Amino acid sequence: MSKLPNVTTSIFTVMSKMATEYNAINLSQGFPNFPVDERLTDIVARLAKENVHQYTPMAGYPPLMNQISKLIQSSYNRIIHPELELLVTAGATQGIFTTILALVKENDEVIILDPSYDSYESPVLLCKAKPVRVPLNNDYTPNWETIEKSCSDKTRMIIINNPHNPTGKILTETDFLQLNILLEKYPDIIVLSDEVYEYITFEEKHISAHTKSFLIDRCVMVSSFGKSFHITGWKIGYTIAPEYLMKEIKKVHQFLVFSVNSISQFAISEYLDVVDVNLLGKFYQEKRDYFQKLLQNSRFELKPCEGTYFQVASYANISNEDDVTFCKKLITDHGVAAIPISTFYSDHKDQKLIRFCFAKDNFTLESAAKKLCEI
Repeated sequence: MSKLPNVTTSIFTVMSKMATEYNAINLSQGFPNFPVDERLTDIVARLAKENVHQYTPMAGYPPLMNQISKLIQSSYNRIIHPELELLVTAGATQGIFTTILALVKENDEVIILDPSYDSYESPVLLCKAKPVRVPLNNDYTPNWETIEKSCSDKTRMIIINNPHNPTGKILTETDFLQLNILLEKYPDIIVLSDEVYEYITFEEKHISAHTKSFLIDRCVMVSSFGKSFHITGWKIGYTIAPEYLMKEIKKVHQFLVFSVNSISQFAISEYLDVVDVNLLGKFYQEKRDYFQKLLQNSRFELKPCEGTYFQVASYANISNEDDVTFCKKLITDHGVAAIPISTFYSDHKDQKLIRFCFAKDNFTLESAAKKLCEI
């Protein structure tokens, strides 16, 4: 008997597989196709011949953990104790899974804001807990009145994703004010803040949970080197939590992966001395602006994109088909792969919206845009 009877093949896998089968340009799955920084690959090439291939300590390679603590301090003016509050994870998804498994118990409830990343719900179900899916407003801002009505004495956790995948929305100071009010009413709720796109924001700077004093003692933050440094295949990230929560998270982590692959930890530890994460926003904003310019004469209506490397677009002027059907035809008939937004909702809400990934080289964006403008 399946523990996840309603879980099927991920829409990302489906669309990428179709893109390969039909030789379509893949703007669906969120991975960059441009080269990794040569400074990082040079570090890896050198390290490959050194003695860096055995287990690191369970929580992470100590020099990397010290580098992360410096990064947190320089980015958010927060001082953490790496040996007590930090865990290096095999990607952000493992950090999310491990956190939920460690902190959520049977019959607890977890608030998930839709549209939502598909890795949130399954670990909740595996805990025999209840995912409570609460839709965002149509402009993808949180509806705090609805969120509060969805909370109860059973609510153990609220998951926020900021900047938000798939919509590119970022939370505001008002949102954090409302969150603070909510948490005062429910003092046992823990926040899981998924901030994997934290350095990829544009006109407005990302506001991190790290900067909010009311969250420090009751929030787990999840970050991703894979997203920040265009190395998604490395599957390496980190999780930060107060000591009393981190103790429980580490208990699960040690039996799930024990320790993360060593060479990536050694390499990123060195790389953090030479890379400037503050340049990432400018880099991706240029990508966003170029992609939007390429599509300005298309029939797609582009929605605001405040962060991440995803662009949401409406195809309502093109077709009345549901978004899954439209995306499949976009591949088979026009040679471009995208992701239907309805798959991020528990009720598969269809607003004729799809998601493109613009973390691609200019040739790929130009080739895709040419096809999209012909529709």
